[in-house]
Amino acid sequence: MEMDINFWLQLFVVAFCIGLGGRFGGVGLGAAGGLGVSILVLGFGLRPSSPPVSTILIIVAVIACTSILQGAGGLDWMVKIADRMLRKWPKAITIVGPFVCSMFVIFVGTAYVAFAVYPVVAEVATSARVRPERAVSASVISAGIAVVASPMSAATAALIAVLAPHDVTLLQILAISVPAFLVATLCTCMSVYWRGAELEDDPEFKRRVASGDFKDFYVDSSKKEEKVDPAAHKKILLSVGIFALGVATVLLFGSVKSLLPTWEAAGKVSTLPIPSLIQMIMLACGLFIIILCKVPSNKFADGSVFRAGLIGVVGVFGISWLTGTFFDAYNDMFRALFKEMAETTPLLFGVVLFLFSSVILSPSATVVALMPLGVAIGIDPLLLVALYPCTCGDFLIPGGAQIGCCSFDRTGTTHLGSWVLNHSYLLPGFVHVISGTAVGYLIWLVIG
Repeated sequence: MEMDINFWLQLFVVAFCIGLGGRFGGVGLGAAGGLGVSILVLGFGLRPSSPPVSTILIIVAVIACTSILQGAGGLDWMVKIADRMLRKWPKAITIVGPFVCSMFVIFVGTAYVAFAVYPVVAEVATSARVRPERAVSASVISAGIAVVASPMSAATAALIAVLAPHDVTLLQILAISVPAFLVATLCTCMSVYWRGAELEDDPEFKRRVASGDFKDFYVDSSKKEEKVDPAAHKKILLSVGIFALGVATVLLFGSVKSLLPTWEAAGKVSTLPIPSLIQMIMLACGLFIIILCKVPSNKFADGSVFRAGLIGVVGVFGISWLTGTFFDAYNDMFRALFKEMAETTPLLFGVVLFLFSSVILSPSATVVALMPLGVAIGIDPLLLVALYPCTCGDFLIPGGAQIGCCSFDRTGTTHLGSWVLNHSYLLPGFVHVISGTAVGYLIWLVIG
């Protein structure tokens, strides 16, 4: 198909709906995607693509299990553990903070759990007289990108769904994404370790002290924790253990294909798909947590994880349906257009991923929308895994976590800047994405 006037009009519809939905995020993004599909199908007569049902069901299953874990008190307990770890090495908060926040995101699969830890990072840094901007910016960026190293994240679920038909296992994905993420996090910590003036020399901090806005330099961390009933504590630990067992089961079966059941029908042998494996294991773990930990029914979907997760599902559903409909209509043209790039400089596809993700503000939606195109134009599936960090460009324009953490830093060193892109998260964000992609690329060269 040629790039006629209809192509440019349809491209404008896609770009307009993505930009409009991006202003509202989540549900707004999904609703804007629905509007775009309606215009493309009813107005231009394009054939609607199939929504990424498998990916959406994985996300729903993981959200269900994680929200039940939250209802059982498991997430709150993990946040308390993070609090203790951060306060144990206050002077090293710029390095400890990002790794601790990321560790919990990797385990749970959602950046929500880190949001409860960010205020602790800011307070510990202030108490240790370390410029909070350093620790806060590195922690927010690392925790946000940690979804690429998590087997339970929505983005990884989407990547598995895209690459599983090409014999890429979960272990192969993690073998590239996890080491690359760890090295990138360290590089990010180093990039901000000496950033800006020391706290006591910072002009904004001095102004706040002089004006009386900042009365207490040290944060009281001597508060005694509330005593927890031993029986209730056992149930909390059991819920975390069941969730961990579920993650381990997914890793085991997802990495060793010989363990997966097979069926023969019409002379063709089929193996249990990895997306189906994740769905059934997560739902089963959720039930075990409910029964064994006696989670009240009103706690199943009452937490913030469930609400935030479903908002993300709507966003992935709408925007991926929109982009899928557009790309399917011009599939041959896009293949021809990107074919030379795939053969000569496939790393440029990472730039495409980054720019797209910076607009729709969702790694999982970016994976669903563009990774199939990467496979279609001939990019090696494992190289696409190396480019996985490029789907995390949502830091370019500050979102909820970045804006919220500026208020957590009472010293005023973490800022959004005088213009949109001039903010504290820009440097660590680019360092993390670039170094993570570079390390992933080197790993791909070794194992590819």
